[in-house]
Amino acid sequence: MMLNFRIFTITGILTVLFLFSAGCTQAPAQTPAPPAEGTTIVTFSPAITPAAMQNATKEEMVAFVQEAVAYAKQNGKEKALAEFSNRNGSFFRGVLYIYAYDYNGTTIAHPVNPEKIGINRLNEMDAEGNLFITDLRYAAYNGTGFATYAYINPMHNNTVEKKLGYAMKVDESWWLGSGIYIGPADIPAPVSTTQLSS
Repeated sequence: MMLNFRIFTITGILTVLFLFSAGCTQAPAQTPAPPAEGTTIVTFSPAITPAAMQNATKEEMVAFVQEAVAYAKQNGKEKALAEFSNRNGSFFRGVLYIYAYDYNGTTIAHPVNPEKIGINRLNEMDAEGNLFITDLRYAAYNGTGFATYAYINPMHNNTVEKKLGYAMKVDESWWLGSGIYIGPADIPAPVSTTQLSS
């Protein structure tokens, strides 16, 4: 009889410990209050995984830009540009962030380089001599598209790396883009003066 009581007690204690460790003793979740009228709800694309915070795929980048374009169309240009330029905003996620340009090549939103806002970068060359903003703009003229260029990677001690950019038209006056680093850049070695004289 005493043995049965001990087994019953031990079984009861183990059951209680199991329930605590499994979280079965928590209070039921509270239903959140509905948002105030006029509040914009920003939802994150399920395609943007936590891994994208460190390293993103081409598909995650495309989904991210598509989400930003939808946000811009829903909330208007002024509100969207403020959100895209906000480094603490909903469109700055690790290595993924949104930049915006008009079709003249002027930066109109940039969370990493805010000093470039208002600057025309159409004729700016990357480390390989490519007009990368011109290439991205051309992709946006077609609705969407990709361009590769060589750019400084702040996550790797500002080394120049190859970057894949994706651009998408918002409307006839502006476009959005984002990019991911895809490997070392093919930067031509500088020509020395001794090579020039030979």
